Amino acid sequence: MAKRKVLVVDDSPTQLDMMKAPFEENGFLVITAVDGEEAVAMVESEQPDLVVLDVIMPKQNGFQACRKIKAMRRDLPVILLSSKNQKSDEFWGLKQGADLYMTKPFDGAELFASAIKLLA
Repeated sequence: MAKRKVLVVDDSPTQLDMMKAPFEENGFLVITAVDGEEAVAMVESEQPDLVVLDVIMPKQNGFQACRKIKAMRRDLPVILLSSKNQKSDEFWGLKQGADLYMTKPFDGAELFASAIKLLA
């Protein structure tokens, strides 16, 4: 069976490493992008099984990228992961098509468990 592929997107190298870790530890193939524009291009070229997307990024934020990703592939699970923790932020993220909105700081085990539920 082929490894599941997850696209992890964040402009902070530290956050990117933290977001990648639970997937790498569980045998996923992890590819990365540093902004929403790059993420949208990689969804098309790399065909990931899941996208974990930061919200606050340069060029194209996570809300914009999520909307474009879902327009391309409605069935692709997208998790928005952000320091924006107001209910209105979560509402807006889900309105853009995200399957789940989680806030930072996050627990890696919880992120992975949530991802597995979306992939089931």
